[in-house]
Amino acid sequence: MKPINGGICAVDGIRAGGLRDGKNGLAVILLEGKGHAAAVYTRNRMIAAPLLVTTRHLESNMGAVKGLVVNSGNANAYTGKKGVEDAERTCDLLAEKLGCSSSEILVASTGIIGRPLQMEIITRQIDEALPMLGSDGRASESAASAIMTTDTHPKEYAVEADQGFRVGGIAKGSGMIAPDMGTMLAFITTDAKLPPDLLHECLERSVDESFNMIVVDGDTSTNDMVVLISTGEKGCRKETLQEALDTVSIELAKMIARDGEGATKLIEVTTTGAKTRDDAKKVTKTIITSPLVKTAVFGEDPNWGRIIAATGRSKAEINPERLSLKLSDSNKDAVIIKNGKIQPTPNEAASIMKSETVKIHIDLGIGKESATGWGCDLSYDYVKINAEYTT
Repeated sequence: MKPINGGICAVDGIRAGGLRDGKNGLAVILLEGKGHAAAVYTRNRMIAAPLLVTTRHLESNMGAVKGLVVNSGNANAYTGKKGVEDAERTCDLLAEKLGCSSSEILVASTGIIGRPLQMEIITRQIDEALPMLGSDGRASESAASAIMTTDTHPKEYAVEADQGFRVGGIAKGSGMIAPDMGTMLAFITTDAKLPPDLLHECLERSVDESFNMIVVDGDTSTNDMVVLISTGEKGCRKETLQEALDTVSIELAKMIARDGEGATKLIEVTTTGAKTRDDAKKVTKTIITSPLVKTAVFGEDPNWGRIIAATGRSKAEINPERLSLKLSDSNKDAVIIKNGKIQPTPNEAASIMKSETVKIHIDLGIGKESATGWGCDLSYDYVKINAEYTT
């Protein structure tokens, strides 16, 4: 699996682009021909209008898709019937320009909840965006930049598989990030050919291993969406596509976690030796969600008791006498607990906490299942950013 440049435009047959006016951004992603798409959505029960419309379009067309339009700055969430009408109208506007059915257009939004879309802005931005679309790395970056809200930089990644097909993606997300995704959007393209049902199966598995394993602040948004679009130009094995898709999804997820609102460090938590996969996930997610763990990492304080406490309240099966804990960065390890016995705190522990990436490895010692998740520290700036979000 070889990393390549180009983001979503690394895949032949994809054109993209975006623009921004202040807080209002808009991105368009188009297929030169027609392809198929699969999507995974938030589990928040306050589902935003664009998710309802995208779901309807994919179901009515058996996944057939021509393009996708994304606006940032306004979530079009909790906007009632008018919000659904505006999301449909957004699809209509792009479909009219392309000469296709509105049901072949998908729509996504991100931004402030509870405010109606300003359709005059959407209309103008679609008109302005279409002539700007391209099929190179700059086009992918412009689309990734257009969908940002509190993100500090665009997020994109692409790979080429040994079989010759490609997978590329862009994502946005910085706050309101929790397991079951967060206020995040990800759009992934591939030229690999698989039936729509297998595309959806691969996407669900990748989301479970990546976007559902990141935490910034523990909140789950109304607008989360991950869309996989296939041009279907190249044959592939399902297993190889799964590997490529997992690679791209995990890299994008890590970028989101590292760019958490106000974040200064990436936290990677790996739980091994669990009785069940579900238990491994419970421990991992509890640790990366814990405000006390996150603030300790921000303060560069090797207060490992907070990690143990989080493990104990995860509701996973544990045996304190068989548990091991290790902190590490890219250069060194610090064994804190080994088989239930506290070790003399090594000098490396304090220096590891000063690293840009802090890795926490907890081995429950009672099984063979494992899970890895990613999060970030919780800083003063997180409070400041979110205290002033609408003002």
